[in-house]
Amino acid sequence: MIRADLVLSGFREVATLAAGPVPRLGPAMEELGRVEDGAVAIDAGRFVFVGTSRAAAREVRLRSGGRRIEMDGSCAVPGFVDPHTHLLFAGDRSGEVAAKVRGASYLEIARRGGGIFSTVRATRRASTAALFDAAEARLRRMAAWGTTTAEVKSGYALTHAGELRLLSLVPRLARRTGLRLVPTYLGAHAVPPEFAGRPGAYVEEIVGRTLPEVAHGRRARFADVFCEPGFFSPTQASRILTAARELGLGLRVHAEEFRHSGGARLAARLGAASADHLLAATDDDLARLAERGVTATLLPVTPFASLAPAPPRGRDFVEAGVPVALGSDLSPNSWVEGMPVVLAHAVYAARLTPAEALTAATVNAAHSLGLGGAAGTIAVGRDADLAVFPVRAVEEIPDRIGVAPTAVYRQGICLSSR
Repeated sequence: MIRADLVLSGFREVATLAAGPVPRLGPAMEELGRVEDGAVAIDAGRFVFVGTSRAAAREVRLRSGGRRIEMDGSCAVPGFVDPHTHLLFAGDRSGEVAAKVRGASYLEIARRGGGIFSTVRATRRASTAALFDAAEARLRRMAAWGTTTAEVKSGYALTHAGELRLLSLVPRLARRTGLRLVPTYLGAHAVPPEFAGRPGAYVEEIVGRTLPEVAHGRRARFADVFCEPGFFSPTQASRILTAARELGLGLRVHAEEFRHSGGARLAARLGAASADHLLAATDDDLARLAERGVTATLLPVTPFASLAPAPPRGRDFVEAGVPVALGSDLSPNSWVEGMPVVLAHAVYAARLTPAEALTAATVNAAHSLGLGGAAGTIAVGRDADLAVFPVRAVEEIPDRIGVAPTAVYRQGICLSSR
């Protein structure tokens, strides 16, 4: 007999995402591992039973003081895994929206001292307590939308001490919110004003000073570079990422967001965990990413928020056999905290099917963060992370633009309920 602290039964569907290899590729992205009339049992923060409600009634007994909750025909999916966020920042960029609407590009706004540099100024000025409180509030709102695991980048300080300060907040935020957080060092987000005209010197500071401290202090799991004309060239990005890899950090790359620059090819050559954005990726880039098994992390709300002329090529990535993940790109430029909104954009703009979008936001996103055996699925032995939605079929979560979960659990603890 299985003993449990908590039993949730009477789900119309549970999408376990637990069947098949990780990551899911091509047609396998449609396999959601459905259990109809489903139930889950949780003990000490982990799933101890996943199956039908009838089987749960036979096989599971509650511990003293345990609870059984009837879900009344709702649907459950694994807690969302958001593999690309910039949530450590101060200030906002609402004043730049009119300029974007009138045609100013991301690079033009940055050259005027706006964009990234506006956020850098605000973040440098902000107290540590203010940064922590703002990030905590964002994370709690993300959790209310179903996110239980998130990658968290630095990148808005662009100084040695400032980037370390941002990274130091991540474990504290994880303890405070209960979420699983994965820190990424993004000192190469832009060349800071102090190094204007001397990008090579900034690259060498990153390589010679900051990366070793990040790695040796285990302050981050990954290093990332914004490889884009006007920011960091493929040669500069390669210098940083190669040094990061030698120090034991995983690699992520902002690649081909606005113009084709060679970032995706670099990610493939270095065997990065992910290449992100990829709006200007070519067919050759897709083939290289597929060959090396590099996850394409698509951020479909970002081109919408940036008024970009073309959506992500989601359908092409799936059909090319590239592992596809979805992220929010939560930032002052793309302020979206709800993964269901990201899934809807993935369907209606990037042309993933609803099942593919769910796969990309759970098991494949977990794989891109090195968490394929820990997050993104509902399976016995895994952390009990799930989101409950008031829908009749799990495909309705991406279909219904911005549908909110009625309950979100992280390690069996209800973080949010409506």
